[in-house]
Amino acid sequence: MNKYSSHKNDLLSINSSILSLLEKAEAISGLSDHSYAQWKKTCQSIDKQVQEDVIRIAVVGAIKSGKSTFVNSLFKGDYLKRGAGVVTSIVTRIRGGDRRRAKLFFKTWDDVNLDINQALVMFPALQSDAENSNFDIRRKKDRDDLMSALDSMGADELITDGTLDVNSVLLLSYLNGFDHVESFILPENTTKEYKGDHIEEHKAFTGNDSRAVYLKDIQLEIKTDDIDKDIEIADCQGSDSPNPLHLAMIQDYLRITNLIIYVISSRTGLRRADIRFLSMIKEMGIMDNIIFVLNCDFSEHEAKEDLESIISKVKQEVAFLKPDADIYTFSSLYNLFKEEKKNLSKKDLGRLKQWDKEEELSGFSDHEAERFIDNLRQKLTGERLSLLLRNHLERLWIIASGMQYLTGASLDILAGDSDTAGEIIKGIEINRKKMDQIKSMIRSTLDGMVQKSGKGLKADIENFFDARSGGILPEIIKFIRSQDVQVEEYREHLASSGFRNTMYMIYQGFKRTTDAFMAESINPKVISFVRKEEEKIYNELEGIAGPYDVMIQDALVDYSQTMDNFGIEMDSGKNGGIKLPDAEAIRGIAGIELPQAAAAMRYNTKIKTEAVMHLGMYKAVKLFKKMLKKPIEDNLSEEIAALKHGVKRMRAETERSVLFHFKNYKENIKFQYILKLLDAMSNSLYETLLGRFSAYIKDLSRTVELIDKKQVDIERVQAEMEEISTETREISRKIERLREEIEAGGK
Repeated sequence: MNKYSSHKNDLLSINSSILSLLEKAEAISGLSDHSYAQWKKTCQSIDKQVQEDVIRIAVVGAIKSGKSTFVNSLFKGDYLKRGAGVVTSIVTRIRGGDRRRAKLFFKTWDDVNLDINQALVMFPALQSDAENSNFDIRRKKDRDDLMSALDSMGADELITDGTLDVNSVLLLSYLNGFDHVESFILPENTTKEYKGDHIEEHKAFTGNDSRAVYLKDIQLEIKTDDIDKDIEIADCQGSDSPNPLHLAMIQDYLRITNLIIYVISSRTGLRRADIRFLSMIKEMGIMDNIIFVLNCDFSEHEAKEDLESIISKVKQEVAFLKPDADIYTFSSLYNLFKEEKKNLSKKDLGRLKQWDKEEELSGFSDHEAERFIDNLRQKLTGERLSLLLRNHLERLWIIASGMQYLTGASLDILAGDSDTAGEIIKGIEINRKKMDQIKSMIRSTLDGMVQKSGKGLKADIENFFDARSGGILPEIIKFIRSQDVQVEEYREHLASSGFRNTMYMIYQGFKRTTDAFMAESINPKVISFVRKEEEKIYNELEGIAGPYDVMIQDALVDYSQTMDNFGIEMDSGKNGGIKLPDAEAIRGIAGIELPQAAAAMRYNTKIKTEAVMHLGMYKAVKLFKKMLKKPIEDNLSEEIAALKHGVKRMRAETERSVLFHFKNYKENIKFQYILKLLDAMSNSLYETLLGRFSAYIKDLSRTVELIDKKQVDIERVQAEMEEISTETREISRKIERLREEIEAGGK
């Protein structure tokens, strides 16, 4: 992975050299009114983008597939806590660095309270006054009331489908962790960093669910020479987490990743949860960026033949979703043990020695691990190089060419008399007017494109979120209405736990199923739709960039011929065509973010007390029947009737809430993301096109005036200009050499 880092450092060095030259040129008395200020801004932007650019790798897979062990093996140390808790949704991001440190990113108070209020919908044990108000964990009374409510709940209320109720665990975790984290949480996003002798203190949060629940994510920096600093590897929550919100958070990270490594356990092979998750990745449109690791458990396989049958089966199953997929089979634990041999327990050291003796299996694993690393290195340092660094290099080439022209033109003007200088200025002015016309045409065309394309993009978004037909909302509504809740099946629970608890259980099952549908079916469609809209923007810009690039190139050739007549050397700019702006980089610079997939699931359903009110009405009817001595068919008849009414209202309220929520979600995608991205990419393309000839539309008449009025020491200025010209030529040669290396590495 060092090739990428090496080329990146070379590019930063070239950028720094150009910045120094620009500052030197600005310091020349009287000649600082050229393109230098804009070029300095471009160089500073490149430096920021390159320094901040990160190659993101998401490590995903089902719970207990060995994701954390795999990541630990890459970093050659046991750094990650294995097996995140059921309530935590932390994405642990790891990078190489010069030292070990941990940065914790905390939720805001609004984030915490939103989580809790979502979990409290239809919560049975709270009094009605608390039930109808917004819970705020900062209020002691709210915490005390909730803790009392949780304490009063029986085992049958805390266990759902044989496991602890996710909402109850979440609420208890927040309450138990409050005193420990109160000082860290603020109204705005906050971070806490641990380093040096305090590095282990971060585990007090990551190793404890009641504190980890307050975290958004974690970034670890590990001292290593094996992983570059600009590569981020994320250990994601299990794709089969019982909380659908966790899946949505994984989706948010997947959308910004450059590569996905999907880990499958050789103990289980490809499970139903894996198929669902991989189908979701395919729906998102990012299946091309995935490679598979079949994490081999030596203890489960008697011989290589046994393992090969698992490999064959997994390959066949994966092929249905991704034909010719890259699949690598090796033991992450074996690799980790080899690296940690000195720190292993006696038991683990014995396991390692035993595995070493199984030469056929261990040799096969070593070969596959080596093949995986080679492929990973190629993906990160080959394909990624040509994608990221070439664009920046072309911008630096344009600046270097422009500087070469300006210094050459200024030197020729300084070397001649006023008449010769006047002829040069006249020739420059004719071509400058032509360049100004092209500049105006580009701006006008881009403005028209933005206006026209913006209308089309708005229409696409409206259609996609249309509640009547053709969009995703009818699909959601159909799902909500089709959920079949058999109230009669809850008769036993109704008799033992009462109406409120039963209504809560029904609602939680209903919401869990709806959330899973949103995460697995709707969110991938939204992400795929946005990717297609981004492609439309890119294609529109590409259609404009090509013709105008040709026009600019032709104009520069004409300009070069004019300058040749005066003996002024000028590069005509034939450098392989304009490179469209990188959308990811532009998003970062402009601070544009797609509304999170998790936000699509933050609808809040409140059934209020209507079901309880109907229960009272049905009980009144029962009492009236008793007074009239009429037969009562069923002791639970009024509760069953009230439950049926509650389920009906639950569907209606959920439908109303989803429609309201997606109306806001749609507007955010439209105005806060798509249209902003369109403007930002259009402006970036304009600046890129303009950069092609910005040096050649500058008025050099000021230089002539300075000569005529003897306002500069001509000999000193000439010497300084010659020095800049020499250094610029050397920089141009470095750019050309680096360009050739990058292109060779990308093939």
